[in-house]
Amino acid sequence: MPTKSNKALHFPATSRNRDAIAMVLKNFLPKTGLVLEFGSGSGEHIVHFAKQFPNLTWQPSDLNPRNLESVHARVESEKNVFPNIREPLLIDAAKSDPIIRLVDAIICINVIHISPWNTTIGLMRNAERLLPYGGLLYLYGPYMSKNKHTAPTNESFDHHLRSQNKDWGVRNFEHVVGEAEKNDLKFIDKINMPANNLSIIFGK
Repeated sequence: MPTKSNKALHFPATSRNRDAIAMVLKNFLPKTGLVLEFGSGSGEHIVHFAKQFPNLTWQPSDLNPRNLESVHARVESEKNVFPNIREPLLIDAAKSDPIIRLVDAIICINVIHISPWNTTIGLMRNAERLLPYGGLLYLYGPYMSKNKHTAPTNESFDHHLRSQNKDWGVRNFEHVVGEAEKNDLKFIDKINMPANNLSIIFGK
């Protein structure tokens, strides 16, 4: 079995934002149920949240095999402590996937700006399909508002992203909300977060 020491990735931003995100999630997540994370990355967020919310079952997923390897390493190293984390699944948020039939909440952290817009479209479609009435969709990351950046650091970050991949970039908050509404997801709240990021919450 892989071990945390030689397989797990570490993303510094996770350590900086995980507690602030958990504070927001406490106000919106259900008391019990299944939470799906699209784009689990290193797995650091979901392990942290599993500790913070032991009555919830957490389902990590990612499209990148290296990320899945990292999540698996973390789950293996922590499963005796956090039995509420499932094995990670290979899921492309841009496509409908029959692996999961129904979840109580979906979280997606720092994904939509480092993926094509088609991923956001697919994410909203999947949320509409997977969430029950009253289900939750939580997004976190940097956003523009009405085609304007909210901070110079976000503008620089946007230029950096687009230099790496022309299909990436900081998204307009209004465009994301519009895509959600096309899929019967209602905008609930927008919360300012550290480092000029936002938490955005939708309900089914």
